[in-house]
Amino acid sequence: MSSDQFDSALDLLRRLPPHSTSANLNRICAIAPDLTEELLSSVDQPLQTRQCKKTKRDYLLCDYNRDGDSYRSPWSNEFYPELEDAEMPSERVRKMEVRMGEAVEVYRELYYEGGVSSVYFWDLDDGFAGVVLLKKSTPKSSSEGGWDSIHVFEAIDRARTAHYKLTSTVILRLSTGTEALGDMDLSGNMTRQIELDMPVQDDASHIVNVGKLVEDMELKMRNLLQEVYFGKAKDIVGDLRSIQPLTEANKDKATHQEMINSMKR
Repeated sequence: MSSDQFDSALDLLRRLPPHSTSANLNRICAIAPDLTEELLSSVDQPLQTRQCKKTKRDYLLCDYNRDGDSYRSPWSNEFYPELEDAEMPSERVRKMEVRMGEAVEVYRELYYEGGVSSVYFWDLDDGFAGVVLLKKSTPKSSSEGGWDSIHVFEAIDRARTAHYKLTSTVILRLSTGTEALGDMDLSGNMTRQIELDMPVQDDASHIVNVGKLVEDMELKMRNLLQEVYFGKAKDIVGDLRSIQPLTEANKDKATHQEMINSMKR
């Protein structure tokens, strides 16, 4: 695999419409199969949902619960399609994964009032790592929207503390279309990162610490999207579109300028 090809593929995906990332990623992988693994692990794309055959509960697919063409369900801890010799979390990490999944479900219902969430943990040499996934989509109609958040973290155990590194990505999709107004599509993604040392007494402390980090990061990113991105877009549209007729606006400007000139005399 050429590093130039990989960089060019990433550069191309950044310039294509964000709402078509999955389709464009599949096309690039078909053209350059050698880039598939690197691209799938490097490019954030909207999360897909699958139903666990054993528990009949929905879970989210990502690169962190994938092994080949199989995905592990957090509810049954089994891969679908079935996979032999799959890498599984240790008993300690699996217990934390289940408890974190239960906590995230409560968080999702309180903040999102629906949607789908999944949590996956895996072992590290000096600690553990995991990903918290949240997805909420509106029913398909003339106006559609979707929110996907991906929170990947590492927890490195120390004496009485743990060092956490959290990388959060939000993928937002909004679209609407009517005969009177035409079509509008507002899509994009945002990534933020934080590192922090926090006190740890037992494994339950990890659940509390990671939950607090994820909740705080989501709040900051939601506020940033609302105040900066949407606020700026609103200002630009307001400057481009004038409800008042242009002739009246020019007349008001002329009157204003005349008053200023008279005050200078």
